[in-house]
Amino acid sequence: MSKLLEGKHALILGIANKWSLAYAIAQAFSREGAELTLTYLGERQRDSIVELGKDLNVTATLPCDVTKDEELTALTASLQAMNRPVHSVVHSLAFANKEDLSRPFVETSRAGFLLAQDVSSYSLVAVARAVTPLMTEGGSLSTLTYLGSTRVVTNYNVMGVAKASLEAAVRYLASELGARNIRVNAISAGPVKTASARAIRDFSTILDTIQTRAPLKRNTDPAEVADAAVFLASDLGRGVTGNCLFVDAGMQVMGF
Repeated sequence: MSKLLEGKHALILGIANKWSLAYAIAQAFSREGAELTLTYLGERQRDSIVELGKDLNVTATLPCDVTKDEELTALTASLQAMNRPVHSVVHSLAFANKEDLSRPFVETSRAGFLLAQDVSSYSLVAVARAVTPLMTEGGSLSTLTYLGSTRVVTNYNVMGVAKASLEAAVRYLASELGARNIRVNAISAGPVKTASARAIRDFSTILDTIQTRAPLKRNTDPAEVADAAVFLASDLGRGVTGNCLFVDAGMQVMGF
């Protein structure tokens, strides 16, 4: 079987460590033949991202703090200097203050609400504006979301609202960018044991519940999310845009 992403150049934002969903996606993209450009947040993270990239098909590792317009402008310039179109972008970025995830939602601070929206939702718009001019051959822009965007998940709080905003941004971007043959989709992954997920209080309870209630009676494997990302980035997903693809062992269909 031919490699699904051979000859493609993919930009992946959001790898934090080897447990990140973004890292699983990077592994799958590399397996399928894509050339990767990775980003890192601040010099303290640079060495760890470079180290993680040694086992991948990485051509460049670039700095990018998506809350700073000047770094997004620099990212555009660095990608232009590579003289290589971008075919796929993976946006795996989200953040909320831990205290805003642990206290009642009604007590969310204004600053905390805006921070979660900025990093977790608006950053998709900012990244699209920075990168789509380089997607001269069309391509795919994918982001990561969660069921808490449309249903109340205990202790998900402000992040659920941010993910709802993110999914709306996916639809509007898909509408605007489709004329340039750029597809925009979200993957709604089931809970996975990542470093960021541990910030959610009683997260282990969520994992235990899914194993008994989800149709597949198990939790989500990061490799499943990664393979879904490959599908969306490849020609197999050429007709899919503006969608939210659930990779959550079927949990999204369950009621009480």
